[in-house]
Formats: sequence, C-alpha cells, structure tokens
Amino acid sequence: MRPGEATSSGQAQGMPPRSEGSWLQDIVDSNDTYVRNLPLYKAADNGELEATSSFLDENPDALTADLTQDGDTALHVAVLAGHVRIVEELVKRMTSQDLAIKKKDGSTALNFAAVGGVTEIARYLVEKNRELLCIPNEYSHLPVIVAALYGHRDLVQYLYTETPIEEFSPARNQGAMLLTTCIIDEFYDIALDLVHCYPELALAEDPEGDTALHTLAEKPSAFPSGAQLALWQQWVYNCIHVHQINQAGDIETPHEGQANQRNMGAIGVFHHLRAMFWKGLKLLVPGFTGIYELKLTHKQAQELLSFICREISTLGDSQIRKLQLDKAIFAAVRNGIVEFIIEMMRNYPAALWTYDQLDRNIFFVAAKQRQEKIFSLIYRTGAKRNALATSWDKESNNILHQAAFLAPSSQLDRVSGAALQMQRELQWFKEVERIIQPKFREMHNNYRKTPRALFTDQHHRLVDEGEKWTKETAQSFTVVAALIVTIMFAAAFTAPGGYDDAGHPHFLRYNSFLIFMISDAVSLFSSTTSLLTFLGILTSRYREEDFLKTLPTKLMIGLSALFFSIVTMMITFGISLFIVLQERIRWVSFPIILLGSLPVTLFALLQFPLLVEIFLSTYGPGIFDKPKKSWFNFKSF
Repeated sequence: MRPGEATSSGQAQGMPPRSEGSWLQDIVDSNDTYVRNLPLYKAADNGELEATSSFLDENPDALTADLTQDGDTALHVAVLAGHVRIVEELVKRMTSQDLAIKKKDGSTALNFAAVGGVTEIARYLVEKNRELLCIPNEYSHLPVIVAALYGHRDLVQYLYTETPIEEFSPARNQGAMLLTTCIIDEFYDIALDLVHCYPELALAEDPEGDTALHTLAEKPSAFPSGAQLALWQQWVYNCIHVHQINQAGDIETPHEGQANQRNMGAIGVFHHLRAMFWKGLKLLVPGFTGIYELKLTHKQAQELLSFICREISTLGDSQIRKLQLDKAIFAAVRNGIVEFIIEMMRNYPAALWTYDQLDRNIFFVAAKQRQEKIFSLIYRTGAKRNALATSWDKESNNILHQAAFLAPSSQLDRVSGAALQMQRELQWFKEVERIIQPKFREMHNNYRKTPRALFTDQHHRLVDEGEKWTKETAQSFTVVAALIVTIMFAAAFTAPGGYDDAGHPHFLRYNSFLIFMISDAVSLFSSTTSLLTFLGILTSRYREEDFLKTLPTKLMIGLSALFFSIVTMMITFGISLFIVLQERIRWVSFPIILLGSLPVTLFALLQFPLLVEIFLSTYGPGIFDKPKKSWFNFKSF
C-alpha cells in the first residue's frame, strides 16, 4: 500500500493522523525500494535479458514493483524501450491481471506499446490479456487510437482487427476519434471499414469537434489534384490499375457477389492475371511501389469522400446546417481539392451557392486563393455563371477584385522567378476579366478602388522584383553571348591547317571544312541574335502588360538562340580538331564528340527547364481547364 493510500484509509476509519516521522520513514523505505530494484530497471531498459531474468529469479516480488516514482514496472520500461525478448519473458512470468497494472497517469503496458509502435510486443500483451484493448489511457484514448496518433500503420491495423467493433460505436467517442485520426495518418482502408460498420460515424464529431469531412478538406495530398508528380511519374500513375474497393476498404481483391466468387469465369481470371501483373511490377520496377501506393491512397480517399457525401444527401436542411458544411467546403477550396468540390456538388447541389462570412462564394475564394482547378468549374455551370460571377462581398469586392489581390505566397512559389509570377498574376486577372460583365470592370469597392487600380496597388512590388530578376538574368546571358560572338568572329578568319600561298585554306575542298564554316557562321549569327535580344530586354519599359507576352517571348528567343549558338560553337571546335588531327589520330572523332557534348548537356540541364516553363506559361494550353466534356452532371446543381 502506497503512503497516500494508507493515509486516506486510516483517516476514513477514524485513526489518528500519522506522525511526521512515519511519513519520513515511508519515503526512506520507498527510496530503498527504488535503489534495490535499480538493477532491474537498467537491465530492462538496456535490453539485457539474462540480467533481467537473474534478478527476477532472486527477487520475484520485483516483477510488479514500482521502479520509478511514476509507477513504471519492469514491463512498462521494457515495452517503452522496445525490447521484444524481455517483454516476452516478463509476460510469461506475469498473470493477466498483472498486465493491466497502470502507471500513475493511467497508462497500461499496451498503451506504452501503442506509443512505441512494435507490433510484436502488442501481440504478446493482447494474447495474454485481451481486456487491455479496451482500457483507455488518461486521455480516454484506446490503445488503437494512441497507435494511430503516433502514426504506426502496422500496429493500428493489428489493434483495430483485435479490438471489439462495439468499442467504436457512435454512442462512444472512440469511433469518431479513430476515424479522424486515421484520415490524418492516411489510413483510409481502416477509415472505410469504420464508416461501413457504423455509417453514423461519417458525420460524427470527435472530442476535438472535428468530423471526417472537415479533416478530408484539410488533406490535399489525399487526392490527385494535390499530387506533384514529374512527367514520367504522371504517366506511370495514369497507367496503373487499382482494383475496385470493397466495403471493408480492402482493394487487394475486388468486391464481388457470392455467385461471382464461386464462378469467376474468364473475366475473373483476367482480373486475377492483371492483379498479378501489377504486383509483379511493384517488385521489379524501382519507384513503382511508391506511385502505386499513392494511387491506392487516392482511390481509398475518394471512396471515403463519396460515402460521406452520400450520407449528407440523406439529411434534411436543419441537420445539414448543424454540420457546418460551409467551413469544410471553403477549406477544400483554399487547399485546391477540386475532387472534394465536385463530389459535394454531385450529392449536395446547394453547395454551389455556399457563401462564407464575407458573402463570397466558392469561385470568389478560388480566385483569391489562385486555385485554378476549382475556378475552372465555373465554365461548367451554364447560365448560373452570370449570377455567380456578378455578385460582390461585404466590402463591395467583385470577383475581379478578388483576382486583383496578390496571390498567397504558397501559390506564387510554384512559379520560377518574379517575372513569371507576375505573368501568372496577369493571366488570372485577364481570365476573370473576360467572364464578367463590362460594368463590373470599373466597379469601386468600399475603399474606392477599381479592380485595375487594386491590381496595380497590390503588385507594384512584384513588378519591381520581376524587373530586377529579368535584368539580372539578361545581363548574365549577355556576357555569355558576347563572348561567343567574339570567339566565333575570330574563328571565321582562322582556318584550321592554315592557308596556301594564294591565301586559300589548305582544307578548303574537304567536307569537314565546309561543316566547320557553316557551324561557325550559324553560331555567330545565333549568338548575335541572342545578344541583341537580351539587350532589348535590358532597355524595356517594364510595364505591367509587358510581363504577359513581351518579356517572356524575348527571354525565350534569347535563351533559344544562345543554346543554339553553344551547340554550333562546340561543333565548330570539334570539327577543327578533327581536321587537324585526322591524319595522325584517326579515332579522335569519338572523344571529341563525347567531350563536346558535355557543356551542351550541362547548359541544357541547367537552363532548358526554365525555357520550357516560359514557353508553357506563355504559349501553352493555359492554367484554366476548359474541356468539352463535363466533369460531373450539372443537372443536379
């Protein structure tokens, strides 16, 4: 019995209070116990199995004794340290009731195992005492929830399958807490299984007031629109086949009826072979597994979102108002989750007319947050677009005012260089300007600002930064272009091999000499073009409109001409060496080609991505998606 327990027991029975000396003696005895059991603590913490077993053989009472002032037993220490063999030995020596001993903070050994994340340790504890699965910690969290909070995927899977499903019923807070935590950790298969077992959890609030819908709205990485993939990764992603998700959230096997399971037939065999093919690629192709898991996550998250939205469609208006759907919708808009908005509109058409506290609809917020995928949905609203695009908020800002505000830094950082960032801002302003009524272009807000005046006021610093970035870039390339002009001009009058008495080059009749002269001339002309283009950039006026087409086009011409001049310069250099050395060293062409390609390749790797980005942002398909086919059925709006 601990000192505190003894005191309360004695006072309850009317016994006289203990003396100060008695308290001191208890403290001394407690310290003596800690000191005496210190070797057990060290052995369990350091993973020394033999030392732990020997100490317990000599001191059996130490098996369940408190080794620290917080009430840690040897089992708590070994579990938290993750020593599987010691835990196994301790569990064999303890009774099932001993395993349920709690620390002073209310944590059992299984709660500690949930923190550590070692599934094998949890399995030993559960096999000895299954009641541990249902014992919460001081925060009323079951072990499976603790494991989910720490992101231990395998342990969560094991504890979830072992915990009685009744523990997650809507009548308790455990199910909603586990659901939102699994969404945060992207354990969507478990989340799907939960909502299929208890559909009410799809709309239930956890102890912190969050729902599954609100949590999904803050997870752009759970959907394809939030994935940033390279070109080859996107191609692999599109080619990967992921099986249909069944009700338990398991997509490894398709969800089929009993008749189909008994008699798969040719179609079933085909699906099985296709599954085997994709599993083989996961093992053989480097990087394939990560992309496969990404698409698997997206498919599970989409299925979970669809299930939640279907549940919402069954509710009445009063129930929907209590869910505060507007917060989830605008959170999804800010995060650019277009799949969320589309699914919500399919099942709850009134979401199109949702307004925030400033009386802004989803397209107003999409324009201000620069979420082009969501803004592009306005083209599919038909005649409703006029009403959606011609309203204004509480500050009298129309949708063009929203586009006139400076974009969030997170969106600007997606574009390289201040000049291209300014171009992207102008593209947004021009696109929004195109869809509104002409009178709204001159509309004043509460601060007496028209959209154009607000745009200029918000972007003057970005214009200055764009001018600085463009000039610095042009100056750097001007130096390179001038050097190439100088070199190639001199090379034109310095023929390899020298001249004869009549002043004609010795190798004039050689085909290689003809290639030398042509590549020299092309390099000279292209470098001169590049030099003049960059000089034109340096002398530009740098108006706002210049960043839309003029300056990017000049940059493209200058970079392309410079790259072409470097290529032809290396050809000129390589041919001249070949002409001089071909009689003496016949194999000289191969190393010349190899070495000459190195600077060209280096320049391409460093500058070609910038050239491609400028071209796509200026003359590409654009950032706004206007497909002919609708993404979803607008009759439901």
